Amino acid sequence: MAIATRPARPGERPQALPRHHAWGAIGKFVRTKPLGAAGAAIIVLMALTAVCADLIAPYDVYEINQQLQFTPPSLAHWLGTDEFGRDVLTRIIYGARIALFIGLVSSFLGATGGAVIGVFSAYLGGKTDLWIQRLMDILLAFPLLVLALAIVTVLGRSIPNLIVAIAIPVIPRTARIVRSSALSAKENVYVEAARAVGSSHLRVMWCHIVPNIMAPFLIILTAQLGSAILTEAALSFLGLGTAEPTPSWGLMLSGGAPMYAEKAPWLAIFPGLAISLAVFGFNLFGDSLRDALDPKLRHRT
Repeated sequence: MAIATRPARPGERPQALPRHHAWGAIGKFVRTKPLGAAGAAIIVLMALTAVCADLIAPYDVYEINQQLQFTPPSLAHWLGTDEFGRDVLTRIIYGARIALFIGLVSSFLGATGGAVIGVFSAYLGGKTDLWIQRLMDILLAFPLLVLALAIVTVLGRSIPNLIVAIAIPVIPRTARIVRSSALSAKENVYVEAARAVGSSHLRVMWCHIVPNIMAPFLIILTAQLGSAILTEAALSFLGLGTAEPTPSWGLMLSGGAPMYAEKAPWLAIFPGLAISLAVFGFNLFGDSLRDALDPKLRHRT
């Protein structure tokens, strides 16, 4: 049943949104997108684990005790110990910090860089747009992991280089999506009106085009977070990501896990579950966010 609303009178201030509007939107999201809410819960739990790692970790993450090598899961060590006697649960908890930090920073840098390129490419058009898109085609020709692997091989093994290597493959994917939204926003009447009154190109892009590409930007940013975490784990597993004794999930899989798979299977099972759960949570939340922010999909539900 539609609720009739009284149009605002000339000079009348629009009524402010109620204070519970944000909570109402969250409640509606939980009701209509339960899988997305589950993904958000996983993300929040992972973030809290990373922030409170010093408080909730049962042991020192760098503590080595050779007498506790390959201790199976028990009350003292819930997820067992590794080949150096280090507590696996503690390293998984601290590994959430590395995964979130590298995933968030690399995804944000890559998505922001791609959004800037996409907006400029769509707004300038002509040969500039043509050359930029051909460059994006070249980058898109390489799978994300292969391109990241090549970049980190050239730059060297370090966390800043790892962030750059993961961020660069995100740029062309974001640029393509943002460009399509910017092309549509560019044809709106208010953009022509802003040009007619003498607004600068930067002002037109910032005030009239950027707000229209925020929804796809947030969607691609959220979607790429899971891929960034998975790519970081893969590079660390291949020996091109973080280095020991950094508690990284991918590094935990590349240590004694393959060598002692039969003797201590928990070395591979629990870090693998952590990676899978994190990627699963971000993918669930990203898909639901896309459905919630996309007007075409929103009208279908």
